[in-house]
Amino acid sequence: MIMKLDFASSVPIYQQVRDQIVQAIADEIFKDGDRLPTVRALAQETGINTMTVNKAYQLLKQEGYIITDRRNGAMVCSQKKMENGISEELKESFRLIIAEAKIAGVKEEELLTLCQKLYRREKL
Repeated sequence: MIMKLDFASSVPIYQQVRDQIVQAIADEIFKDGDRLPTVRALAQETGINTMTVNKAYQLLKQEGYIITDRRNGAMVCSQKKMENGISEELKESFRLIIAEAKIAGVKEEELLTLCQKLYRREKL
């Protein structure tokens, strides 16, 4: 698994690891039941501390993206799929992003087009 970590970013490294794994699941690079690299292997591959990787994995587990056990390690779990549509937490995130876009002067049509392109993983 190749990760692009920005050590100069204000986003914590564990959050960058978490975000890239979520993106890989969304892009179906990782599918339900796929094993993720071990904490040690990912830490060694990326050159970061094992505790940082462990923190990212714990966050992914809390959010329901992965399951872990001692024998099989971390595996992708499709249980994250929403049973009743979009979660309230996700709606609130959207509300904030939309508010920031409105303040920045982004038109509704622009925002919708951008959302479609991002959803489809099209080049911007």
